[in-house]
Amino acid sequence: MPAIYSPDTVGFLIVDVARLLRAEFDRRTGGAGLGLTPAEARTLSHVARTGPVRQSVLAERMGVEAMTLSACLDRLEGHGLVQRAPDPSDRRAKLVDITEAAGPALDSIFAVSAEMRTDMTAGIDGAKVEEFRLMLMTIRANLVAMRPDCGKGSAAQ
Repeated sequence: MPAIYSPDTVGFLIVDVARLLRAEFDRRTGGAGLGLTPAEARTLSHVARTGPVRQSVLAERMGVEAMTLSACLDRLEGHGLVQRAPDPSDRRAKLVDITEAAGPALDSIFAVSAEMRTDMTAGIDGAKVEEFRLMLMTIRANLVAMRPDCGKGSAAQ
């Protein structure tokens, strides 16, 4: 008899919820009349949250290939919503940032996100949602600290 593995472990649940969350975000932003694809809306949202950021770092944070991100940034730059500039600490690298023109699109994206958060936490006490958010922040910090480039943990673990 094959072993039965629970789909309700913390790691599996986080990945599954993230997958469902992304699909719902894409569905909602795709139908919101933003004039942006869901990928462009996700990218613009990430750039707005991270401030001036290297393209390579942005790609890693978003979990996409650098070439995929580059094409998306090309389109956003064409819309006048982001700008790329040489990184003063490394001229080979580009820093990406939002433009002032991105404000209305970001307002719409964040309104969609806020409505989605309300819908996905329906029936859960606000204090519990905040406690869960804080727990996720701790898990994220623990995972970042485990990265080999942080000097803790190892790639073999």
